[in-house]
Amino acid sequence: MTKHNHIVVREIGSFHVGGHLTRLDGLPLRERVSTTGGPVHPIDPNGEIIVGQLYVQYVRLAEPRADAPILMWHGGGMTGVNWETTPDGRSGWQMAFLRAGFDTYVSDAVERGRASWAPFPQAYPEAPYFRTAKEAWEETFRFGPVGSWHADPAQRRSHPGLNFPAECFETFLSQSVPRWGCNDALTQTAYDTLIQRIETGAIVLTHSQGGNFGLTAALTAPDRVRAVISLEPSGAPDPTRQDPGRLKGVPHLFIWGDYLDQHSFWVHARPAVERWRDALNAAGCDVTWINLPAQGITGNSHALMCDRNSDAVAAIVLDWLRTKNLLA
Repeated sequence: MTKHNHIVVREIGSFHVGGHLTRLDGLPLRERVSTTGGPVHPIDPNGEIIVGQLYVQYVRLAEPRADAPILMWHGGGMTGVNWETTPDGRSGWQMAFLRAGFDTYVSDAVERGRASWAPFPQAYPEAPYFRTAKEAWEETFRFGPVGSWHADPAQRRSHPGLNFPAECFETFLSQSVPRWGCNDALTQTAYDTLIQRIETGAIVLTHSQGGNFGLTAALTAPDRVRAVISLEPSGAPDPTRQDPGRLKGVPHLFIWGDYLDQHSFWVHARPAVERWRDALNAAGCDVTWINLPAQGITGNSHALMCDRNSDAVAAIVLDWLRTKNLLA
């Protein structure tokens, strides 16, 4: 509920879903000092730990205007903080959707942020990836063309007309966390479990790597997913292995920004999503596909929820939800 641009909140809380116990064995004994100047404690790292859990923070309104909440799922190497505040300090999409009347559930996926990590190679068989500034700038997030990154901010080149606040790049990069490439199944299981916990059903809002998880979650529970909103998904289900006809009652919205054809990651990633879109359309599903530049909205990076016009992009999503009768 909104009043003078404020929201009236009924409850704020958090929980974890998914996860299982696994045992560590064969590790050497260690010694630990718990606090500066404290005593030395002997530590045996062998034993059971929990891995594969997903963190969820919820905000429930006193008088929501939507029957189902928004689940906000972040992209690869990031956490739910992407939805909370923009790098230049403006309110993020979590506040935009709360003000519109939605309860929100912001997640940190398996191994990210407050979902915690697990040791390598004892629990996860592969080493984690750490995002470099160059990869974020020139490849994944499309802030500048190939060859434009420089550690000195004065020597960086961004795309002409870029909507991302490039002067806040270090703040954005600080949100990056390690990611593992070997636990997608754990993450999908945790997200599927989360959806089952929401009794009203839920609208799934995803970004980048989260897109494939959201599209797959809809296939797993088409009776509980009320809609799927995919901001530049980096992958999608394979229509030769999955039946898009299961999703005739689940409207889908895809939104894409600018400069996509100038970055090899997106040149190679987008066709899989286009194949899934075409399969959904062929099956008679409700699909909306928005290329922002085709609508005269230029300069958007991959970080659509962080760009300077993020409120305008959020308004497009909210208008779409109203047309689907998912927001009063």
